[in-house]
Amino acid sequence: MLGEPAGSPRLRRRVGYATQRPAVYADLTVAENLRYFASVLRAPRSDVDRVIGEVGLEGSRDQVAATLSGGQLGRAGLAVALLGSPDLLVLDEPTVGLDPVLRQELWELFRGLAAGGATLLVSSHVMDEARRTDRLLLMREGRILADGTPEGLRARTGVDDLEAAFLHLIAETSGSAA
Repeated sequence: MLGEPAGSPRLRRRVGYATQRPAVYADLTVAENLRYFASVLRAPRSDVDRVIGEVGLEGSRDQVAATLSGGQLGRAGLAVALLGSPDLLVLDEPTVGLDPVLRQELWELFRGLAAGGATLLVSSHVMDEARRTDRLLLMREGRILADGTPEGLRARTGVDDLEAAFLHLIAETSGSAA
């Protein structure tokens, strides 16, 4: 991965990871969490202010993580993943449970990160999220069912809805009628 063996210490600063359940310390403020993780990752201290701004947590920087809303907590976890400007971001269900406005803001952020050269790998069970991507890998029970663009998947299956396309592929691979 990125020219290094998986698990290589050199990858730690090149790969950012945000879990579905944000991994921040509940008894620390947003800024304290980010300063801590920045020091662990050896990211510049200036990254703390940068990532707080990128995820829209300026008004919550001094708030204890335990008191954050679900959306704020998710953004705090994403901010940790952005420390050090990694080349690859692995985001597990980054917008699950968020309101539509915040989801849109985060997808705009993801687009900006990609435009800046980062590669984003986003896992999601929500097909509405899939339509926002440049490329899809659809998986079922550990098997890849499709690899391509949302438009290509719709064309391949002959349906306009990505969820229907996914269900069509499942039926196709199991041998039952769509």
